[in-house]
Amino acid sequence: MMAIRLKGWSFTAAGVGISLNQTKSIPSTIQKLCILLRPISTNQTQQHSFTVSYLINSCGVSPEAALSASKYINFETPEKPNSVLALLKAHDFSKSQISHVIGQAPQVLGSDPQRTLLPKLDFFRSVGFSEAEIAKIISAAPSIFKRSLKNQLIPSYNYFKNLLGSHKNAIAAIKRFSTVLLFDLDTYVVPKIEILRQHGVPDKNIVTLLTYQPRVIMTTTDIFKDTVEDVKKMGFNPLRLKFVLAIHAKRAMNLSTWERKIEVFKKWGWSEEDVLVAFGKNPWCLMASEDKIMRVMNFLVNEIGFESSSIVKRPAVFTLSLEKRIVPRCSIIQILVSRGLLKRNSGFLRMLDISEKDFLKSVTSFCKEDASKLVKMYREKLRLVS
Repeated sequence: MMAIRLKGWSFTAAGVGISLNQTKSIPSTIQKLCILLRPISTNQTQQHSFTVSYLINSCGVSPEAALSASKYINFETPEKPNSVLALLKAHDFSKSQISHVIGQAPQVLGSDPQRTLLPKLDFFRSVGFSEAEIAKIISAAPSIFKRSLKNQLIPSYNYFKNLLGSHKNAIAAIKRFSTVLLFDLDTYVVPKIEILRQHGVPDKNIVTLLTYQPRVIMTTTDIFKDTVEDVKKMGFNPLRLKFVLAIHAKRAMNLSTWERKIEVFKKWGWSEEDVLVAFGKNPWCLMASEDKIMRVMNFLVNEIGFESSSIVKRPAVFTLSLEKRIVPRCSIIQILVSRGLLKRNSGFLRMLDISEKDFLKSVTSFCKEDASKLVKMYREKLRLVS
């Protein structure tokens, strides 16, 4: 007789008839199982019990997810699902990735691994993805396994390859947002491209946007159009790359989040106009979390002594790591300022934003006598936070 075991509880198809009083002492997951099993026949119960047990014990799916998944798939023997799991394991899917794929798309367990699943894995490999990347892509969008290779996946890939100009760019976009392959192109993609072109956005900037931020198109055409028009009203030039960066930044948060971040800046004395000026200089500054904005402001204003208004001109600081970039560099820059080798206002914030190579080069040029000592001090501080 088939039995299910969960965290010390064991019951069979013949033993699911319990009273209401008894259920009070039984975990909620077991109660749900009993409710699902009670109305059906013994054969159906055994099949359903096996499916739920298999999902939990062989696939690592949670009891709650197993109950939900069992509504979509049932099997009496482990041969077919075992062959699916074997294929996934052979292609470097981790246990957690397998659990996620099966939990999100349980129908996969009923697929023919050689005829249905393997060709999709082979396709991704053929266009340049590694086994690890394929596992990551599919675990991020398990519905890929349920979609037609011929009618959906290949046409979508070819569309993005042609639109973005190369295999390399198409691969980059898919790595960042694999669900992009599942969109209906005529509904979600083509209209957004046309809107951008109608506003004069160069194709090279459209390519940059969709290569690095493909998620931006996951909205209705009307909402996307409103976002583009809002960005244009803010004064962004459609011919410049910042225009599409601003579109992404606006699309990445809802209105309430946008307004909350403006309020955070206002706490430090910025006006709404200051926020828009900073956003115009570097749209990514408003992508920082409210907590990140507060911590950066607190450090630069209260610990370093900057006027918050001076930071408006260098909003890139909000895109930098406080622990791994701002704090270590400030410790060295303060020494240069104290020695009169660097002006506080004009050079301090710029030194935070330049590349590592240029930063070390600047330290050496400003302080030739003990440059090696300062560089060593800086690298020690970096090691403490790495």
